Amino acid sequence: MKSLRFGIVGLGRLGRRHAENLAWHVPGAQLVAACSPVKEERAWAEQSLPELSLYADYDELLADASIDAVWLVTPTSLHARQIIAALRAGKHVFCEKPLSLDLAECDAVLEEHARHPHLQVMIGFVRRFDASYRDAFDGIAKGAIGRPFMVRSQTCDKNDPDGFFVRFAPTSGGLFLDCSVHDIDLARWLLGNPRAKRVYASGTIAIHEGLRECGDIDNGVGTIEFEDGRLAVLYASRTMAHGHDTQTEVIGTAGALSVGRNPRANRVEIADAHGMRNACTPTFFERFEDAFLREAQAFVALLREGKPTGLTLEDAREATRIGIAMREAYESGRAVEL
Repeated sequence: MKSLRFGIVGLGRLGRRHAENLAWHVPGAQLVAACSPVKEERAWAEQSLPELSLYADYDELLADASIDAVWLVTPTSLHARQIIAALRAGKHVFCEKPLSLDLAECDAVLEEHARHPHLQVMIGFVRRFDASYRDAFDGIAKGAIGRPFMVRSQTCDKNDPDGFFVRFAPTSGGLFLDCSVHDIDLARWLLGNPRAKRVYASGTIAIHEGLRECGDIDNGVGTIEFEDGRLAVLYASRTMAHGHDTQTEVIGTAGALSVGRNPRANRVEIADAHGMRNACTPTFFERFEDAFLREAQAFVALLREGKPTGLTLEDAREATRIGIAMREAYESGRAVEL
């Protein structure tokens, strides 16, 4: 079976990780092109990756008939239109989360995809491909904790005193859509994909006052009530002192399980006069390095073998729908009915 020829779009901090995986670590995938409007990013690709066709313009990459699929690691505001353009050009699409910041744009993607049923579109909810989360999912499906009814989950980044998130905030969609969308998708996945009926949210600025200009926050809490009575409580933060701290607990009628309660970087423990401690994962790159690779392998297996990932565009739309509702609940100070 021939290798699939990929073109990657976006070569920022996460795009480079995806590019290296596609170039070196994903059997059945061949990275043949890269696109970025940023000259320095194209120069990095020229120096660091196999010989590629390099493009500054996305439409020019789409016009390359040798490319089978595009891999989008671009600003969220571009996701929907870029996916639609790729489908119209006859390309399969992988796109980083979230699908969009706007529900109408999500619907436009689903409608366009329906016109091209032979093409695949996957949104990158990478935690579904993490070995620990997959083990938790399998255990829940086998009844290990009885009937699951509550998820408590968090996405907490290490504080960045340089203010990257402040500069990123005006185009991110806000803390809930950028960070909590992962936990929203996890909660639905681990609880059997229930539909949300009501959302509450609140938040604060603990450190980064610059977020106030665009109405964003650096710490927030959201609660989701699902139609079948199940619940999810989510926490998002940009200000952790100790490192990147992603963890999830699922509570059932016969027990509970947790993933990532100690955000350890490795299995080394240090004991000294201050007590016992371990190093923590500094960023989500290190925490989900293997999951990003498995995610890429899963998309290639979907294209080559038709092996389903269990992740649909409808799932991505629902995560966006709930994330938008959390943002609206925070802004209004009232519950949002869905």
